[in-house]
Amino acid sequence: MPTKKQSIDSVRPIRALMRGLDSLQQLNRHNGATVTDIAKAVGLPRTTAYRVLETLCVSGYAVRDLSDDRYRLTTKVRSLSDGYDDESWVQEIAKPLLNKLADEVVWPLAISTLSGMSMLVRETTDRDSPLALQRYSAGLRVPVLGSSSGRAYLAFCSDEQREVLLEVLQKSDRVEDKIARDRQLVERILAEVRRNGFAVFDNPSMQEMSIAVPLYVKGRVIGGVVVRFIRSALTADQAIDKHIAFMKKTAEEIGVAFDEAHTPEK
Repeated sequence: MPTKKQSIDSVRPIRALMRGLDSLQQLNRHNGATVTDIAKAVGLPRTTAYRVLETLCVSGYAVRDLSDDRYRLTTKVRSLSDGYDDESWVQEIAKPLLNKLADEVVWPLAISTLSGMSMLVRETTDRDSPLALQRYSAGLRVPVLGSSSGRAYLAFCSDEQREVLLEVLQKSDRVEDKIARDRQLVERILAEVRRNGFAVFDNPSMQEMSIAVPLYVKGRVIGGVVVRFIRSALTADQAIDKHIAFMKKTAEEIGVAFDEAHTPEK
């Protein structure tokens, strides 16, 4: 029988994983890097560096800026260090506060955060809401520009993040992303979101509308707190008057709770 030390010593490292981690480290050191930059820094053939970087993009940890062909890290990479994107953050901090909000807002609520090229629904109250027309579960992905949470994110994220994401969406073949090609329309939409402090998504072909307020952690927007309601039962103005103050308060409480939970004790 091999000893524990012999077993560990005999394990061959996964080279592809090591290359990915080395590339991730290099991207973290620079504000954007080309395939050639990574190939030289990590010591890889250019084709291999390209595959590694594209894999990071598919996984949601990086995005390629089509304006200069540089790869940049996304906010998802923070999940590797501070639990930003893990289930404990949702279950321990966000979910209790979302359930508390549900006592005031009976309509279905959700928390969505950016994940790659779409918004990921992290938690919902659909299963407990008697007013949910359709009951969605956590894990649902919705388009960035085709959702109130995505529009809230785009309106309040940094200029650099917005430009990179819009460049990617403009090149997308998905029907729901085509709106990104009309930059004037997108800018008008986002300007209105900034003026109001919240985003409304109203597709006349759908029975439900949604409103989202931006959700911040550590001073950066990560997504939104969302309410859905049936258009025949409530107008957007009525929903805003009745619920927006509660939603903003909850979003602020989630951000504060997250910051407190991730602030090292002195």
